[in-house]
Amino acid sequence: MAVTGRAALLAALGTLPVGIWDPSWTGVLAVNAPLAVACACDFALAAPVRRLRLSRSGDTSVRLGDTADVTLTVTNPSRRPLRARLRDAWPPSAWQPGTETAASRHRLTIPPGERRRLTTRLRPTRRGDRQADRVTIRSYGPLGLSARQGTHRVPWTVRVLPPFTSRKHLPAKLARLRELDGRTSVLTRGEGTEFDSLREYVPGDDTRSIDWRATARQSAVAVRTWRPERDRHILVVLDTGRTSAGRVGDVPRLDAAMDAALLLAALASRAGDRVDLLAYDRRVRALVQGRTAGDVLSSLVGAMATLEPELVETDARGLTAAALRTAPRRSLIVLLTTLDAAPVEEGLLPVLPQLTKRHTVLLASVADPHIAQMAKARGSTEAVYEAAAAAQAQAERHRTAEQLRRHGVTVVDAVPDEIAPALSDAYLALKAAGRL
Repeated sequence: MAVTGRAALLAALGTLPVGIWDPSWTGVLAVNAPLAVACACDFALAAPVRRLRLSRSGDTSVRLGDTADVTLTVTNPSRRPLRARLRDAWPPSAWQPGTETAASRHRLTIPPGERRRLTTRLRPTRRGDRQADRVTIRSYGPLGLSARQGTHRVPWTVRVLPPFTSRKHLPAKLARLRELDGRTSVLTRGEGTEFDSLREYVPGDDTRSIDWRATARQSAVAVRTWRPERDRHILVVLDTGRTSAGRVGDVPRLDAAMDAALLLAALASRAGDRVDLLAYDRRVRALVQGRTAGDVLSSLVGAMATLEPELVETDARGLTAAALRTAPRRSLIVLLTTLDAAPVEEGLLPVLPQLTKRHTVLLASVADPHIAQMAKARGSTEAVYEAAAAAQAQAERHRTAEQLRRHGVTVVDAVPDEIAPALSDAYLALKAAGRL
């Protein structure tokens, strides 16, 4: 009678009487029986997967665009050597496209009772927390004919921080700050609001700076010199509503705004000013307060790492109320938001007097460089229509900016590559003018 393949294998292993074999299976069994026995023995000699002990160590944070190394330690407590392939799984955004297969897969051999360390190199493509997924291990026998497979969960989180690409501008801005602050030979006399020192009068000095009491005590006319006031409070407000989700250039508006905020915070903390952060759309998404100059930048970077745009309309009244609670005394409010006409005219302008009455307000907006390119387009009917649409968009943006300026707001409107230095320049200009 005909015998199934499983029955033939069992017969080859001696569990079925020889008398029931079909002669047509004799040749098959002669070849497959030794192979089946070899596979069974190979499987039995493979190291068990469930008994392996795994742990992690390594980097817990990395700047976007840099690499992070996470070490996986595998201990083999069994009496059999481990010959295995291992896959250390992470979310797709933890790798550059096309590199996941090579970076996450490892071969390893671990003698009994020993351990080995494997390093997985991550290169994330998005900000936020990246959490390790399962570790899958396939343990082979000495012949490599069969294998045991199992998974382990070994938790680990790598926080991907904003890249802070604008830090390359910091040395130039600090040099300008020292110039304003009187710490270099290029001292800007007569600017600022904080008394610096007395010096002898020279022709051309503002006579309002003459210190008559000091002059009476000496034979020469003495004048006061000033410097920008220190220890001022700056509140950086990030609008995380729907308009921050739009991509300008290669990044979302929110990412470009955060980069500008980090440069401003680094500069202001060096100037002796206190910097706080508020991220808001319809509720507070992040709040950093009361940090020292040495801790403020790392605190801001950590708070910004997990921020994502929310696809909701920003509540301008709620944002204003939150800003006033966070900055109860006179401060510089730096609002990083949109200059689109509808959100500003319908949301921000009605509540703006509440901010400008008590605070100095600086609004910075990330412009789309594609609009400027469209405005220059010519050569075809379609290009002319695109140029007209771009010109109209630019005109609306300029009108919105003028409305804000009439309310006493300083406006900075720049493309992603220029928004960070432009915002810092506006801060230095306010400081030099004694408006902080």
